[in-house]
Amino acid sequence: MPDSTHDTYDHLISLLDSSSVDYRLIDHEPEGSTEAVCALRGHPASEAAKCIVLRVKVDRRTTRHVLAVVPGDRRVDLDAVRTLFAARYVGFSDPETAERLARAVPGTVLPFSFDPDLELVADPDVLDRPKLYFNAARLDRSLLISGADYERLAKPRVERIAGPGEG
Repeated sequence: MPDSTHDTYDHLISLLDSSSVDYRLIDHEPEGSTEAVCALRGHPASEAAKCIVLRVKVDRRTTRHVLAVVPGDRRVDLDAVRTLFAARYVGFSDPETAERLARAVPGTVLPFSFDPDLELVADPDVLDRPKLYFNAARLDRSLLISGADYERLAKPRVERIAGPGEG
């Protein structure tokens, strides 16, 4: 899926440039794990956006896909997402579906949705960050933006969906 990933990266940079947003690109060793990439970039995990694609079964016939964005030192609270959508079941999406909807390989999923079938929900603690880091649809390049600029550009649904950290 290299062509799609390249397109996703280009789409992101085009969006940022056309919006006159201050951002910084950070090149680093290829890494997709939140904890490891935070160490490479030199910041606490709380300043990272952890992006997880979820499968939300509302009822027997209705399945939605949600891109959940939480601080990097926290987990997605699946029960909170289930309650939010009045769903019967919430779980992690299979890798193929996640890659298709996020238009990025695992470990490089952006906190933006460029697919109408992928609903974007961000925890308010992500938006409060003066510095927000995330992989830029590539394992070897990250992006730094403010939480406020992220909210303005991505326009996520803002809900409390972060649970405690990895413990």
